[in-house]
Amino acid sequence: MFDLQSIETELANTIFSGKLHYSPVTNSTNSDALAAARNAGPHGSVYFTDEQLAGRGRGHHAWHSAAGEGLYVSVLLRPPMLAHRLPLLPLAAGLAAADAICAVSGLAVDLRWPNDLLLSSNNTQRKAGGILVEAKSRGKIKSGNEAGTVHFAVVGIGINVHQQSFAPGLSTPATSLDLEAGRPISRQPLLVSLLKSLERETLALLDPAAGETITQRMEQASTWVRGRQVEVHGPQACIGVTAGLDEHGFLLVNTGAGLVTVQTGGIRALEMS
Repeated sequence: MFDLQSIETELANTIFSGKLHYSPVTNSTNSDALAAARNAGPHGSVYFTDEQLAGRGRGHHAWHSAAGEGLYVSVLLRPPMLAHRLPLLPLAAGLAAADAICAVSGLAVDLRWPNDLLLSSNNTQRKAGGILVEAKSRGKIKSGNEAGTVHFAVVGIGINVHQQSFAPGLSTPATSLDLEAGRPISRQPLLVSLLKSLERETLALLDPAAGETITQRMEQASTWVRGRQVEVHGPQACIGVTAGLDEHGFLLVNTGAGLVTVQTGGIRALEMS
């Protein structure tokens, strides 16, 4: 169980102070945050739950949210930033989640572009969490400085904490913090650490030079964005070797047909026959 008063006290000097919204059960914390965004919900509003009945991941994938076993949280942000910088936000959220997991559990996270939190054991990587960012901009989005602006962004983060077993047939084997740490990990300090890290990363993102910094840090925190043979799934499906990130946070992949800039989709390790 969450001690809401204690969480409020620990977040007293953050953008989340007085904006915590907890529900024992909800369909989706991202849906709750999106509804609030459309009804003038303030910057820094936090929606979290013990159980999601219809949790969502990227690409319309379902996110299994067992009661009391994971951290399911969505944050409504209204950052004063240009809309063409939005692709950097999932990367910043991934860095925040990795920092929080390490701080609370001591586990090192490998970030799989653009949104997966992976943990390694016995030479096998397993998925412990994911990120879903949904946003709305105002004005026309351009590549130059005179771009549209961000109206709101909802950052949803799901982390497996106490789960001991998972459904078979997952595209990426799953795990939990408890399983990898070999001890129980408390959800409450994880939530507090995550929110504090997310605030820090969001503020840093407002710096005009943040794009280069975030992409550099992402490359340091990920074994996937450079020199990895991958298969890209989605509208830009291709096979090749990752070659880093561009200034917008898009993935560069060297293919037999040349360099591809992957703006959307997901990646998996190339299965060699």
